[in-house]
Formats: sequence, structure tokens, C-alpha cells
Amino acid sequence: MRDPEPRGGQHGGADGTSALRASIALDGDGTAIAHARHMAVAFLTRAQSEHGVRLSQRGMDLTQLVVSELVTNARKYAPGPARMDLSIDGDVVEVAVWDSDPVLPVARAADAGRVGQHGLEIVMAVSQGFSAQREEVGKRITARIGLADETRAAGAEARPGGQGRSSI
Repeated sequence: MRDPEPRGGQHGGADGTSALRASIALDGDGTAIAHARHMAVAFLTRAQSEHGVRLSQRGMDLTQLVVSELVTNARKYAPGPARMDLSIDGDVVEVAVWDSDPVLPVARAADAGRVGQHGLEIVMAVSQGFSAQREEVGKRITARIGLADETRAAGAEARPGGQGRSSI
């Protein structure tokens, strides 16, 4: 695994600036999930300090949560390599995790009595956007998370504690 460095991307951001991007290969060992979280924090911290990206503690926390859930699923259900791509476009960070298993995940019906297997529900609840698509090999799961507290998806409802729920 290598440390991600924010760098200008090929595509312009919503505000006319270049999107910041980083990618890391995720090894199959037991440290991949923690390493991915640490890489996401380093990426966002550098983007904030070096590029002036607005970042709230909530944005940082939700990004770490989404990274944990997506990388956990990739390591748990897919044999072989995995990759995490991070990009910032305007006031949103996009977390994309690729793995070698072509089976797309399906959110299960809510069940308060179920132990575990709530990761996809959590990701969808805290994300402004979510997609799962098959690739030539494997699949890519992508979630978009607001970086600033006031960033909300269109149609998001206010919830107690100031957290929005996406209308996905």
C-alpha cells in the first residue's frame, strides 16, 4: 500500500478547480481496513491544509465510517486484490472501492434484531449518493460524502443532531 497524495485530476471540479485524487492498493492482510481509514484521513487532512478544502469533523468521521464499511466488505467477500480511490470534487469526497467479486451488494431490509450485516444500510444512510456497478473484472462501489456540515443532498431531511439522511 502507498500513501495517497492529493493531486490535480483530469476532470474539473464543480467550482472550476481540478478535482483532488488519490488511490491505494489494499492488501489482503488484516491491517487493510485500518490502513485505508488512515489513508483517507491523511488525504483529507492534506486536501484541507494544502488546497483549502472545507472539511468538518463530521465530514471526516463519516468518510472514515464509509471507508471502513466498504473496505471491510471488499476484504470479507472478495478474493484477491482490492483498491480504494478517493477524490474531492467541490464540497464532496467520493470513496470508490473496487474488488474482484462481480456480485453486487444488496441492502437488506431493516431488522433491529439482526446482528451484523448493516454496513451497506449505514453507507447508504450517511452518503449523498451511492452506486454499485460491475466492472470488466469485479465491481466498484462508490459513495459520495459531504465534507462540510451544511452540505446536504437535494431532498435530504433534517434529523435530530443535525444529521441529514439521503433520499437514496
